[in-house]
Amino acid sequence: MRICLITGASSGMGKEFVKLAMQGREKYDEIWVIARRKDRLDHWPRLYKDQSFRILALDLGKEDQLKLLHEELNEVQPQIDLMIHCAGFGIMGQISEIPPSEQMEMVDVNCRTVAGLTSILLPFMAEGSGMIYLASAAAFLPQPDFAVYAASKSFVLSYVRALRREVKNRNIRVTAVCPGAVKTEFFNRAARQRHLPAYKKLVMADPEKVVKKALEDCRRNREISVYGKLMKLFHLAAKILPHRVILHFL
Repeated sequence: MRICLITGASSGMGKEFVKLAMQGREKYDEIWVIARRKDRLDHWPRLYKDQSFRILALDLGKEDQLKLLHEELNEVQPQIDLMIHCAGFGIMGQISEIPPSEQMEMVDVNCRTVAGLTSILLPFMAEGSGMIYLASAAAFLPQPDFAVYAASKSFVLSYVRALRREVKNRNIRVTAVCPGAVKTEFFNRAARQRHLPAYKKLVMADPEKVVKKALEDCRRNREISVYGKLMKLFHLAAKILPHRVILHFL
């Protein structure tokens, strides 16, 4: 069974990836959609009646839920042609403003889930398959008022770079998607503690365009997918300039 597996598939970028997967050139025996909210996942088979979906209402931030996914994989023994990991969240605000439990939850969902999920999926990844991880332009340098989130996405980017080297002999393509602000539900929770900066509102990207570029960059086996001229300039600046200089203007 050839499958595409998408986490965070109930909203935001995960939702966009499901929609674009349906429009892509590849056809799958099943698309496995994973998220916590089953009611939203149930929307997919009703919308696309000619595609077979496997609905998995799981909170991958919890080890017992990750174990359930592992058991499902062992039972079905699918061949994963494309894996897209979008599960994650961020909360804006100073470290002193965000409850410790929420800061630790960000680390669990954004970092531990990446490591745990990848470990159980790798045996099922087909040769020549693709793995896409949603990181963020926040991964390029530390961000005051977004400290934990930016640090967690730096973990994702570093992890992807190492993973690419480890699976090179299996011809598996691994790409980190590093957009700036995108017009999704993400900021409904992220901006709860404080308002979204005006400059982020001005450069918000269209999620469909970000996803299209991400899928194309993965097909081309690019390490990082950065959408938009401004974000590409930001990426370049973060590589060239000392971070303390950039942080002075944030």
